[in-house]
Amino acid sequence: MKSSTAAAVAALAAIAEARKCQNLTVPITASARNGVFDVSTPLTNIDVANFILDLTQQGKNYSADTLTGYATISGKYNIAATYCEPDSGPADTLQILTHGIGFDRSYWDLPANDYNYSYVKEAVDEYGYSTFTYDRLGIGMSSHGEPVNEIQALLEVAALKELTLLLRAGGVSGISKAYAKTVHAGHSFGSEHTYALTAMYPNITDAIALTGFSQNGSFIPYFGLGGNFLQNLNSALTSYVDGYLAASDRSAVQTNFFAPGAFDPAILAIATSTGQPVTVGELLTIGGETGSVNHFPDPVLIITSGRDIPYCGGNCYAAPSGGYPNIPSTSKNNFPDAKSFEVVIVGEAGHGLNLEYSHPYTYSEVLNFFLQNVPPGGKATPEPTTVSAPAQPDKTATGTEIPAASTAAASESGHWRQGSWNSKTHGW
Repeated sequence: MKSSTAAAVAALAAIAEARKCQNLTVPITASARNGVFDVSTPLTNIDVANFILDLTQQGKNYSADTLTGYATISGKYNIAATYCEPDSGPADTLQILTHGIGFDRSYWDLPANDYNYSYVKEAVDEYGYSTFTYDRLGIGMSSHGEPVNEIQALLEVAALKELTLLLRAGGVSGISKAYAKTVHAGHSFGSEHTYALTAMYPNITDAIALTGFSQNGSFIPYFGLGGNFLQNLNSALTSYVDGYLAASDRSAVQTNFFAPGAFDPAILAIATSTGQPVTVGELLTIGGETGSVNHFPDPVLIITSGRDIPYCGGNCYAAPSGGYPNIPSTSKNNFPDAKSFEVVIVGEAGHGLNLEYSHPYTYSEVLNFFLQNVPPGGKATPEPTTVSAPAQPDKTATGTEIPAASTAAASESGHWRQGSWNSKTHGW
């Protein structure tokens, strides 16, 4: 990856004029084999607390215990979206961005501080990509639904598939271009959707970036308990039926998404006031999308914070057994056919990567990964830029090479780095 130079800055400035964006409503038909759960819709906050305590009980699998069978769910839905392209015209490559639990599509384009936190602004204005952000099915301004047995993970993946096919075929009203090249990025639950999409349809996109992600599901209960979820009291729930749950207050949002000392309190306040809920069905099916091997043949990036709660239990630097250097690196075995595989750990950040002080580093890693593998094309293609990594904690593993034991067990196409490391260790 090249360092920032005057020439690179000049090349970027040539395309960094302004982005053109429009809000869209995209009608789709989606169908999925959903689980049928013998779970009553919570009607009170006591019901919600009981559900969360059952769901997170150590040594139990509440989802499996309450699953009574499967049913095909089909329907016509409207998806609320925002499409952006460079002022100079559409790129040749479209980024399709899927948000996670607790947010809507504004996670990718936060207007705070003159869009300083906006991934979309960086992707379009500085790197020359077109972007498509959307509210996941069931959330935000997209169609809502029955919260237990309809709005579940796989129906949302089916919606993402339909959106992707429409965008590649030029079938979205208001977007003049058919995008032969796409890349997908997700955050958290959105990364799970992206994983599942490419596991089911390996040739549907050209590269993926999974942010706020690992395949270790043992820490998801921390997220369920940390959110202190409530029913119909939070302002985020005013337009939702019973069975949509939201974090109770600012402290709950901080616990799940923000690491100590790594964020602006004003951004935490915005994340709380604009936060979106999660359905009972989503909580029952979270993690079920990522259990299979993924034969996606193209480049894969996983970028996760060092203090991520739901996917690392607050410490992604922990080294699992088997010679792996960190928790997210275990996903290498699930991508046996990937052209390349990278893992990046972002310092002492929390799960909400886009909302913390380290977001410029996160964006640089994701966008340079896409730039090197699937350039935007269009009027101009910028040079990669380097953003300094946030300071790292004083950990034994930091700054050391990956042990030889881990290099023997995986393909030569993978590498990883922790925060401020300049070296890349290959061959694990």
